[in-house]
Amino acid sequence: MTDVLVAGETLIDFLPGSAGRLAEVETFSRRAGGAPANVAVGLARLDADPLFWTRLGADPFGDFLADTLADYGVPTDLVTRDTEAKTGLAFVSHDADAERAFSFYRDGSADTRLEPGRIGDETLADHDWVHVGGVTLADDPARTATLDLAERARRADCTVSFDPNARPELWDTFDFADSCRTAFGLADVVKATPEDLRAAGFEGEPADLARAVCEHGPHTALITVGGEGAYAHATADAPWTGAETPEDSAETPAGIEVSHAGYAVDVVDTTGAGDAFTAGAIAALSDGAALADALAFANAVAAVTTTGTGAMTALPTREAVQSFLGS
Repeated sequence: MTDVLVAGETLIDFLPGSAGRLAEVETFSRRAGGAPANVAVGLARLDADPLFWTRLGADPFGDFLADTLADYGVPTDLVTRDTEAKTGLAFVSHDADAERAFSFYRDGSADTRLEPGRIGDETLADHDWVHVGGVTLADDPARTATLDLAERARRADCTVSFDPNARPELWDTFDFADSCRTAFGLADVVKATPEDLRAAGFEGEPADLARAVCEHGPHTALITVGGEGAYAHATADAPWTGAETPEDSAETPAGIEVSHAGYAVDVVDTTGAGDAFTAGAIAALSDGAALADALAFANAVAAVTTTGTGAMTALPTREAVQSFLGS
């Protein structure tokens, strides 16, 4: 497997004991969360050997998160502790269709205080893929640290992937749309939802969105559409092929277009499904898979994740995904 470096927030997700508006939920259960943390754990579960850069409070919640990352096999070399800030929290609510909404408590939390320059050039030289998310772009110094990492990773010939992960209530100081375009200019691969891209000022069907994203810098865009699967567009600059069979993709001089309808499962909780997809896509593409095969694998990882509760707790092993695909 190719070595992958993931950077970003690790939070506590408080999951509801019942469906309904947050004001109506009486009980919650504590889970480890944060999109980049979920991706790092997802990669570890898929045997992709990630390194994870994050910042936790020196508090009991930070202890829990550090222990959880270690328990899932994520190396803690780059997990730093902040003695002056608390660990960020997110309260989750679910509607009747298991779709979720978030309410964040992370004003000045440890994850907003990632420091530029903490990842040395020698570390980047040892990794071929770097993944970052959009939440850390909402606050400095984490914003500066994230963009600096992505820029230096590009100079080190790493593949850089970016997930906008739109969370409107977090954006006060900086503009989300402008921030996404800045990050697109530093990324090779973007994974996003139509909702993410609408918040960034993009409109259209998944195919249109993917092409529009690639016009801003990346050579590959992966657009997830929940239970309907995913769509991918890659320009001629992308290093991967379409697929082994022509029905899986269309390959033209302008690039590759692939769609996958997803898998029918009994959905319990969609929390972390997008992060599971990201982990599956990175694991497959970094291991040399064709784009269509990577899309199918990533959709399978996401589908299996939705059959359990929570984000990290529901992330499947590679064996579980292969069993699912063989069923």
